[in-house]
Amino acid sequence: MRKIAMILVGGEALVDLVPAPGTVPGELGPLLPLPGGGPYNVAITVGRLGAPVRFLSRLSTDSFGDALLRRLELSGVDTSMVQRGPEPTTLAVAGIAADGSARYSFHVEGTADREVAHPGPLPAEIKIVSLGTLSLLLEPGASRYEQLLRDHSGSGGLTVLDPNIRPAMVTDATAYRARFASWLPDIGLLKLSIEDAAWLAGGSQGGDTDKAVAEWLSLGPAAVVLTRGGDGIVVRTAGGVEVEVPTVPTAVADTIGAGDTVHGALLSWLCHNGITTPETLRTVDADAWRAALTFAARAASVTVSRAGAEPPYAAELAVQS
Repeated sequence: MRKIAMILVGGEALVDLVPAPGTVPGELGPLLPLPGGGPYNVAITVGRLGAPVRFLSRLSTDSFGDALLRRLELSGVDTSMVQRGPEPTTLAVAGIAADGSARYSFHVEGTADREVAHPGPLPAEIKIVSLGTLSLLLEPGASRYEQLLRDHSGSGGLTVLDPNIRPAMVTDATAYRARFASWLPDIGLLKLSIEDAAWLAGGSQGGDTDKAVAEWLSLGPAAVVLTRGGDGIVVRTAGGVEVEVPTVPTAVADTIGAGDTVHGALLSWLCHNGITTPETLRTVDADAWRAALTFAARAASVTVSRAGAEPPYAAELAVQS
């Protein structure tokens, strides 16, 4: 039997403070603490979908950190590379619009996940490294994750990135876009939202995303996956493949964690199908990409039907099929 490779997801874990159900838009109400953070949600998704996954981050020793660690363990995530420290847990205050979309304000000064240490050489069983969101923006951790990205790519490993831009947290947009471009030669799969693609392509009003994706593909990634909210998911590859799948209709509670679920579901699908190197990723054809994106869309439809980032377990998707 073929041994399934291990996925390493690195990045922040935080607590989302989400308005309680029934809160009137534009008014203050009770806030519910829910576990979150882009990479954390990705790791939870991969673990629940049954692929071997390890999480790299620094969690606080406060009660929020304890709860975040416990949830990883309950979701089947290997926590042997999780670091702990006395710094507080990052908080993200979420505002939910009428359509379920979320906007955030972040409380990140002096928090634990920013102080993550580089783990050193990775174990041989780790074949895929996935990074993104605030972890590649906030120093000193950002430079350590960036080095991990380059180290794994340099050793021939498959890397996956979701920049998951938080514009309000970017102090120098031009510098960030340049840094993003510098990562592209070391990225195998780039996954991002259409909003993030527009921001990266050209400023506050957005740029030409089609032109930008073509340029990004020419610089290194084998494929770029774009999530487009209600318009579905599309992949474009360096080999000229383009595949679109629609969203799965569902009653939307909120969209927190939807993109992270897509990311995690794609990682799980790649791992279960033996696509764990840059070379094998470049061989994925249109039919296989359609299967991968459809699986990801189904997983995301479950997450958006529930409050907060609550990705599905494999058994839930099996019931749907």
